[in-house]
Amino acid sequence: MEIAIKLSQFLLSLSLLIILHELGHFIPAKLFKTRVEKFYLFFDVKYSLLKKKIGETEYGIGWLPLGGYVKISGMIDESMDKEQMALPPQPWEFRSKPAWQRLIIMLGGVTVNFILAFLIYIGMAYAYGDLYISNDAVKDGIWVMNPVLEKAGLHTGDKIISIDGNKVDRFESVSEKVMMSKNIVVNRGGNVEQISLPQNLIGQIVDAEKNGMVEMRLPFVVGGFVDNSANEKSLKSGDMITNIDGKPAPYIDQVLAFAKANPGKSVPVTLLRDKKETAAMLHVNAKGKLGIKIASVTNENLEQLGFYKFDRKYYSLAESVPAGLEKGKERLISYTQQLKKIFTPSTGAYKGVGGFFAIFNIFPDQWSWQAFWSITAILSIMLGVMNLLPIPALDGGHVMFLLYEMVSGKKPSDKFMEHAQMVGFVLLIALLLFANGNDLYKAVIGK
Repeated sequence: MEIAIKLSQFLLSLSLLIILHELGHFIPAKLFKTRVEKFYLFFDVKYSLLKKKIGETEYGIGWLPLGGYVKISGMIDESMDKEQMALPPQPWEFRSKPAWQRLIIMLGGVTVNFILAFLIYIGMAYAYGDLYISNDAVKDGIWVMNPVLEKAGLHTGDKIISIDGNKVDRFESVSEKVMMSKNIVVNRGGNVEQISLPQNLIGQIVDAEKNGMVEMRLPFVVGGFVDNSANEKSLKSGDMITNIDGKPAPYIDQVLAFAKANPGKSVPVTLLRDKKETAAMLHVNAKGKLGIKIASVTNENLEQLGFYKFDRKYYSLAESVPAGLEKGKERLISYTQQLKKIFTPSTGAYKGVGGFFAIFNIFPDQWSWQAFWSITAILSIMLGVMNLLPIPALDGGHVMFLLYEMVSGKKPSDKFMEHAQMVGFVLLIALLLFANGNDLYKAVIGK
């Protein structure tokens, strides 16, 4: 059932993005009286699942869910329709239109992607408001979950002051900012420390195959038991450990560190059970493991237990517009920075590139409209930015040649465009294979 929910969200988001992107090409093409022969969701290699011709356009759904397309008459595209291009240009064809009209048609898809993302962020600001925790409210410092960051010099308990010279006000984006940063200034036990992160930090993190980066320190709440845990007899789900062997241990990292350092020991603990302080025994196996599943804790419970104070800001419809635009701008800048690191081999960020399976795994296994729209917005930005890359066969490649034509007054020949399209297609296939190959490696070999 969980897989079905993830798959439903994945396909719904993908379909929405594809249809709207292609509409971005379709609408200006029709406005400029350019014939659109096909409008397809997914690719119809050899056959279609559904198709219906309305007027001059065939609308359909293909069987291969790797994207979609509109086939515009008189255009060198993925269809590589050389027979049509060999005939004399017709007034309704793309190649017969002025360069400025062709440019608008080609930019239509990515324009819709960016507009969609910003509209989603505006809608989310209005519908859900803004829930966040200030950096100052993380009073006992951060939880460093990744050993690569520990090796680089970041410690659990550090209080982050600034990242790359920018003061940190909200904690929500700290993990992402740390991954993209070069220098971090922290308060460590009252002393200010500056940490320089290695250039290939992202590559090291991918190689380490460890989930998690930097999070708030959270309470250790029992969520269940594994491996015939001896703790099943002394603890029960919902227990929250607060003290181990007479020493305060309110956080997960403290409990796990104790277990790792004390294999084979059984010690008294104090815990909260049904809101009452209770004594029990904690058993650590010979491998330094507890055999306990850790339960997640809601923001509301964290507030009730006195760990953190969250702030929520609500927006009127008018206020949600600038708030949503600012959020969209932040996500666009962030993704552009990530893409820059991916195309810089020394960072090792290319190792983390994922394909369709990676995107599928982003979606939660419980249906959440808030999560769905948030993920769809960032995917729309990603689709827009990727399509603007100056690679033949992508919108950005066509735009590059159109701008050359508008500046120089010389139109590239159809033969040149055919060769460029083929080169671009090969590059895209290589990127697709690389991204999905990374998925396969992580899922099979990486284990």
